[in-house]
Amino acid sequence: MAVLLPFRPIPFFANKNQAFWRLQMAGWGGALLLRTMSGLANAKELSFLVTILISTITGLSLTLILSVIYRAVINRRPLVTWGVTTLALGLAVGAYAFIDAWVSGLYNNDRSFDIGRIIGLFYLDATLLLAWSALYYMINFFIQIEEQNDQLIQLENQATSAQLAMLRYQLNPHFLFNTLNSISTLVLLKQTEPANAMLSRLSSFLRYTLVNEPAGRVTVAQEVETLKLYLEIERMRFEERLRTAFQIDPATEKALLPSLLLQPLVENAIKYAVSPQEAGAEITIAAQLVGQNLRITVSDTGPGLQSSSASNRLSGVTFDGGEQVSTGVGLANIRDRLAQAYGEAHRFETMEPPEGGFTVLIEIPFERRETPPPAIEATKAPVLAG
Repeated sequence: MAVLLPFRPIPFFANKNQAFWRLQMAGWGGALLLRTMSGLANAKELSFLVTILISTITGLSLTLILSVIYRAVINRRPLVTWGVTTLALGLAVGAYAFIDAWVSGLYNNDRSFDIGRIIGLFYLDATLLLAWSALYYMINFFIQIEEQNDQLIQLENQATSAQLAMLRYQLNPHFLFNTLNSISTLVLLKQTEPANAMLSRLSSFLRYTLVNEPAGRVTVAQEVETLKLYLEIERMRFEERLRTAFQIDPATEKALLPSLLLQPLVENAIKYAVSPQEAGAEITIAAQLVGQNLRITVSDTGPGLQSSSASNRLSGVTFDGGEQVSTGVGLANIRDRLAQAYGEAHRFETMEPPEGGFTVLIEIPFERRETPPPAIEATKAPVLAG
């Protein structure tokens, strides 16, 4: 999942200081242009442009003062915000009207104090500053809402990443303990070559689980390569009891899926199909394209859900002496990861084929990676002296 950058929908306000000055210049420049055109249309002399210019500069200066006041009270209690805004706006309009009336009197060679002229200009100046104040608060409230939305999305992304990491790192400790126990047994029996090979494969597998991003995606080819590494470790424990088959359509090899999505399914099959049967079982991993979706199935030839212990694979728990014991990773883990990664755009089903066994089916949207994935190299373990 990608982290949302702030203000992506409104890049104009990415730099709020720059955006403020652009709006100021555009707004007061537009007011200057409209008043100039109005004066020329009414056959005013060009000297009248001086009064319009002074009025525009006065309005610009007053709004700069108002912006400082508004910025200081915008996040206060509503009573304080709107009380100070009303007072500051009233004083600014009064000052604007007085200056406009005084400049107009100088232009008309009338230096007397004319209250009627002030009142006449009051409405125009009040309209300008009131509109400016309304736009100021609307834009700033909009920016604050966008910032809060961005923060919420970032927090949701962080929570999702943390949940994905938790799900990805829930590797069954029994696998690690059993593998280390097998290595220890081989060392005690002085079978150094198998022990060294098993340790090398375990090291490569664990390195892969730690290096890859929890929310990252890998290709089907890379996931299959990892599964083969995992199965080689388990095959040294179960030997001929563990039989595997891969039916991977070449068209799916570059398709993307969540990293280590299939390993818990194979581990589930080993636990409930291979381990309890003396003859073992065969596990088949298949991948194919179905329309615009990637379909993956993991099936086994085990007892399915016939036995009480095997039926617990659906809930991801086993029972030991009547007590519930967590398996660490179950089918619920896969469901959660798919829901996090694809929402409703996925399919996850478990079934018992007529010929027996157990099958898990996954369908996800087909996404293709053009560049080849890095190969997984086995760690070269030192040869132990026998």
